Amino acid sequence: MDEKENKLVDMVLAGNPEAFESLVKPYRQTLLGLAFRILGNEEDAKEAAQEALLRAYRYLAGFDRSQSFRNWLLRILVNASRELSRQTTRTLGLDDDAQAVEPAAGPAVLYQRKELRSRLGDCLAVLSERERAVFLLRDIEERNIRETACILGCSSVSVRVHLSRARNKIKEEMLRRYPGLRGGSS
Repeated sequence: MDEKENKLVDMVLAGNPEAFESLVKPYRQTLLGLAFRILGNEEDAKEAAQEALLRAYRYLAGFDRSQSFRNWLLRILVNASRELSRQTTRTLGLDDDAQAVEPAAGPAVLYQRKELRSRLGDCLAVLSERERAVFLLRDIEERNIRETACILGCSSVSVRVHLSRARNKIKEEMLRRYPGLRGGSS
């Protein structure tokens, strides 16, 4: 944890709740984006992100400062999203605007990316909850194995196993749903 975050944590724990906003502000967009990818719904994503922030505030005194604050916050978000997902049973999707697009990309490239995200979102439903979380954190959010393991509270080996299974399932589902992909056309 960096020195600035450490000071902000001290301020919050000393009774200055305004410091919490400064502590979490750099992570708000990341929280919303990941929650949307997990839940596939903007309203649910906002609810999960809000719940994660409330829990982080409530349990800040128990935060292990030798760990990454960002990873701790993401772990709380993943857990809040899982709980909300169990309550709502909505299908997953990927936000059209969730991934940055190079400004030079033309309309055809933008359309292809949108189509691929849509197809990928359809295929995420075949994954278990753990596989989905690992896949989203590693391949969509681009977290490394160690960070993903820390966020999910599991081992690096578990992340690798679930990621391999997730990739295989998605590949099989993509080929099943979109057989034209086999020959290179869409």
